[in-house]
Amino acid sequence: MEPDAATLIDRARRLAAAGARRVLGIAGPPGAGKSTVSQLVVRELGPDLSRLVGMDGFHLAQRELERLGRADRKGAPDTFDALGYVALLRRLRESRDPVVYAPDFRRDLEEPIACAVPVPREVPLVVTEGNYLLLWDGVPELLDEAWYVAPDETLRVERLIARHIEFGKPPDVAREWVMRSDERNAALIAPTAARADLVVRL
Repeated sequence: MEPDAATLIDRARRLAAAGARRVLGIAGPPGAGKSTVSQLVVRELGPDLSRLVGMDGFHLAQRELERLGRADRKGAPDTFDALGYVALLRRLRESRDPVVYAPDFRRDLEEPIACAVPVPREVPLVVTEGNYLLLWDGVPELLDEAWYVAPDETLRVERLIARHIEFGKPPDVAREWVMRSDERNAALIAPTAARADLVVRL
């Protein structure tokens, strides 16, 4: 039986009520609907119980990607500061500071923005989402629970192309980018579904 929205929210509420800071990770390939699921959970639990911290805030800046010669495959695992993300998750889990500021990623700018998401110490649940949560070393052990979002593949690709068009790419460029770059990353991510506690099929 596939979990419905009510089941997901109930699981998240149980994590938030566990008595100490918990971290829920939501993984999956590009265009899977990770943000949709994450935002649903955070919206239903409210700001007193949960905050959303995205992995995408650790994108390397465009200027740095160009310096490294990686701009043409932005979104691949080595175009992020993975160690910085792990360090932030560890700090969030420890919950020693009055507030931890996490970065955010602005799709309209295609750039990360530092210190954009405040996470007060009293918030019991951090929801974090991104492609590589179950791939990168150091991340899985910092998650109290991990969900993998696995939608219909045809719909996922169509949604991904539409997203690239929405944020400025011409349709032919958007499709080429998805089939070349995003789908390569999706193939890399797919085997990590076996590491999740729950698979969510949208």
